[in-house]
Amino acid sequence: MERRMVVTQRDCPARLVPVGTPITIPKDTFVTVTQSLGGSYTVTVNGNMARVDGTDADALGGEPITLDFTPPSDGAIAREQVFAALATVYDPEIPVDIVALGLIYAVDIDQPSGEVAIRMTLTAPGCGMGPVLVGEVENRVARVPHVRRVTVELVFDPPWSRDMMADEARLATGLFY
Repeated sequence: MERRMVVTQRDCPARLVPVGTPITIPKDTFVTVTQSLGGSYTVTVNGNMARVDGTDADALGGEPITLDFTPPSDGAIAREQVFAALATVYDPEIPVDIVALGLIYAVDIDQPSGEVAIRMTLTAPGCGMGPVLVGEVENRVARVPHVRRVTVELVFDPPWSRDMMADEARLATGLFY
């Protein structure tokens, strides 16, 4: 993607890279879009790098990702909707979603409390984008109907390997052999 300067069209939530601290970029702020992968944007603002979720792309003049789920009539959290939300989160460096990459180790849903607990990993334990990815996972899964709370635990055992990737993801990245 070509670097481009834009002016925010509304207050825009973002997360500082790599620490993941939530910030708000005020309306009418000049930002430089440096990267767009999987619908999320990396921008520079006031000398800092920040990640803008694809659901807020309209603040940057883009088309936002919409997560529109039909609420199950039984009031339950639908597991397939949780995975659909997770599949909209992409690794910051590899243009493949975190489900296809094999980064999701477990999803536990407690229906009575409305809590979704996710165990996930990163492609490398020292990845500085971990807090940013965790924030995106929390944000996207929280949009699933009937979800009241999302917890994400980063784990590194077992360590991630490309063998955990879906075949389609290995083909797309040239790692299939």
